[in-house]
Amino acid sequence: MAALIKFSIGFLLFSFISSAIGQQCDLNNFVIGTVRSGREIEGKPEWNVQIVNTCKCPQSNIVLSCKGFQTVEPISPSIFNKVGDFCYINQGQPVQPQASVRFSYAWDPPFLLRPASAQVLC
Repeated sequence: MAALIKFSIGFLLFSFISSAIGQQCDLNNFVIGTVRSGREIEGKPEWNVQIVNTCKCPQSNIVLSCKGFQTVEPISPSIFNKVGDFCYINQGQPVQPQASVRFSYAWDPPFLLRPASAQVLC
C-alpha cells in the first residue's frame, strides 16, 4: 500500500512539473501597442500598431477582434485583412517568438484591437 501511495505521489508530481514546463501559450502572449504617429490622413490621426508574439513558440492564424474597425488609410491585406468583425494577421503565416507585425491606420478615435484566436506551433 505504501508503495502505491509513493508511486501515486511521484506520478502526480511528475505530471505537474511536466505540464508547467510544457505549458502552452495563450492569447495573453500577444502584446498589441497602438501609438499616434503624428501624421494626419484625410483629417484623421494616423496610428501605428505593433503586435508582438511574446510566446516562446511561433504562432500562426492570428485573428483579432476588430468590430467596427475603420480606416481612411489603406492597409495591405497581406498584413491586416478585415472580414466582418475579425481581422486576419499576416495571411495566417507564423509570427516567430519576440517578432512583431506592424501596420498603420488612420481614424479617430483609435480602435481597441484584441486577440480572438491563434494557433501555437510548439
